[in-house]
Amino acid sequence: MRTRLLQLIFLGFGMLMLNACSKYEKLLKSNDINYKLTKANEYFDKKQYQRANELYQGILPMVKGTRNFEPMYYRYAWSYYNMKDYLSASYHFKNFVDFFPTSKDAEECLFMQSVSLYKMSPKYSLEQTNTIKAVESMQAYINMYPASKRLPEANKYIDEARRKLERKEAEAAHLYYKISQYKAAVVAYESVLRNYPESANADYYQLMIIKSNYYYARQSVDEKQEERYAGTISAFNDFKEEYPNSKYLREAEGMHERAENGLKKIHK
Repeated sequence: MRTRLLQLIFLGFGMLMLNACSKYEKLLKSNDINYKLTKANEYFDKKQYQRANELYQGILPMVKGTRNFEPMYYRYAWSYYNMKDYLSASYHFKNFVDFFPTSKDAEECLFMQSVSLYKMSPKYSLEQTNTIKAVESMQAYINMYPASKRLPEANKYIDEARRKLERKEAEAAHLYYKISQYKAAVVAYESVLRNYPESANADYYQLMIIKSNYYYARQSVDEKQEERYAGTISAFNDFKEEYPNSKYLREAEGMHERAENGLKKIHK
């Protein structure tokens, strides 16, 4: 009896689904633009973004240029975002701003274009073109709306993206160090420090410049060692001046002592 009841429930549910799909298919084929727009908005409000998006897309050419175009296009862009199609969302949020630059929603859409780009940013170990685009786009938004209520959120996105970019650069520098490509490591760590001078890891990067310089000098031919040990000492002096209270100071002092000993041997 219970099994029979469950079968009837599933059958009824299946018939309802088929009926709903059939109605939706008829709706897609309808020529009544106003009705399709009304239903698309209903789907959007019910968070059925895929169906809303399909309907918006179908009537877009007919609605363009009418009073309904702006609110429809706003929802159309948001439907892509809510479907997690961030590439399309970014494109259509930007289009909204281009189409309606004086709209009350233009600022929000410019911000959401940047957020969409950020959402496409991959993990730090992968290629970071989208992360860079997100930072540039978010900075352009801040420049255009410096008093925006979204400013703290925009800065948060930029900080998160920059941390990811910093980590990628630092990992690349560390790889050079690990494989004993010390000259490349020096250049790479100097680049990280130059690009992210306010980083919490700035003293560590300077320490790695000292260490990379030292090992680069040690593996150099005799006639180049003096110059390169001197580079190690110079890097240490920069470290001591910039980070006198660093937890890496003792290690840096040890590298400095080794470099001085290396110079003494050369002079003897």
